[in-house]
Amino acid sequence: MCAVVASVGLSLFQGLAMRSAASQAAADTFEIEQQGVKAAEDAKRDKQMALAESKQEKTVAARQDQFAKSIDTLKATRSLLASGQSGNTINLLVMDQARQGANYNEKIRQSVESMNRQYLFDVKGTEAEYQGIRNRYRSNTIQAYNQIPSLGSVLLNAAASGLQTYASLPSTG
Repeated sequence: MCAVVASVGLSLFQGLAMRSAASQAAADTFEIEQQGVKAAEDAKRDKQMALAESKQEKTVAARQDQFAKSIDTLKATRSLLASGQSGNTINLLVMDQARQGANYNEKIRQSVESMNRQYLFDVKGTEAEYQGIRNRYRSNTIQAYNQIPSLGSVLLNAAASGLQTYASLPSTG
């Protein structure tokens, strides 16, 4: 009978030790998740700030270029008009200069619009990257907690071990 008690005690001790180790591993995994998610949040925020600054710089540069082209267009138009000549040729040249300026302004507008769309795609990309990282950490944590044996299964295994030991004892009857 002593062997049965020892077997149950040993199985119970081993089961509780395994449960404790699995609980500690799950707690460690949760801590890693918290640190990893915070790092991912920081990285996402830094990337989005860099994207916003880059977009702002490109937009300012495009607007400055547009302004400079508008000045060049006005200068060229005024120069043609100041030449003192008149007629269809000068009118065509003035209209051509105005058309070129308008085309350039439209090109800049489309470029800025494209930069804005690309910025939104890039921000969505950083968000998706963050969610993927967060979900991987969450999955690891859930998996770690699922590895913890329940107290009932530990007790059941200890009882089964005791019964197995009892059944293997020679009968003294």
